[in-house]
Amino acid sequence: MSRMISYEKKDTPIHKLSGFTKLVFFLLWCMTSALTYDTRILILMLIFGAIIYYISGTKWKQVSGVFAAIMFFMVINLVCIFFFAPYQGCTIYSSRTELFHLFGGYYMTKEQLFYEFNVLLKYFTVIPSAFIFLVTTDPSELAASMNSIGIPYTIAYAIEIALRYIPDIQDEFHRIKNAQEARGIELSSKGKMIDRIKNTSVIIFPLLFSSMERIDVVSNAMELRGFGKNKKRSWYSKKPLKTGDYVALALIVLFFIVSMVITFRNGDRFYNPFIEK
Repeated sequence: MSRMISYEKKDTPIHKLSGFTKLVFFLLWCMTSALTYDTRILILMLIFGAIIYYISGTKWKQVSGVFAAIMFFMVINLVCIFFFAPYQGCTIYSSRTELFHLFGGYYMTKEQLFYEFNVLLKYFTVIPSAFIFLVTTDPSELAASMNSIGIPYTIAYAIEIALRYIPDIQDEFHRIKNAQEARGIELSSKGKMIDRIKNTSVIIFPLLFSSMERIDVVSNAMELRGFGKNKKRSWYSKKPLKTGDYVALALIVLFFIVSMVITFRNGDRFYNPFIEK
């Protein structure tokens, strides 16, 4: 059974980095994307993200299914932004250039298109980085790295278990999906999109109950073994920081600082190409 988002051991420069390095890189990368609306920075992040994706050796089949689902919700979100705030871009960029009339009081404007384009860029900079982080980071090694910098091992272990259970939840999802299809519920690409979305909801509750049962089993096992009794614990998987880690950390910190300086140098985090020179 093929798994999508799960760690796969490979010999790439990204895999060789410490889990701590990848965690810090991912957090600063997401913070940069969240804080800036500078289109130039977002496009640069998109290019760098594509390069990192290629170097990491992440296979498209690992992320294609999840990416398609996220894309669906991205489109819905962009449509909702337009219908609930059709002139948000005009307010942000302090101008209004109408392109054409849609219906009622709705007009398509350059400013709104540019604003939603930036929102779309934000999605495309964060989502691939999350995929790369998940498929290149060993959960055990990540937990050990987090604990080594002072994060309580109970929190680090909880994150490790969450990452480890992603593949198991995917397997359980496929098992429930196959069982429902055997009962005549259409969930394959042969059915209509609306029907597939509606029928997929029948998987949610069995998957939820199955996950709750797993949580109960794991928590009881950990409690019986006295987990959390001591203040410290040893780790089998612990990777020390190497030259590549320090270089990667220096680069992401420098990129974050430069991006924030460029973003807020005019007191506004929105890059405005509509200002008259």
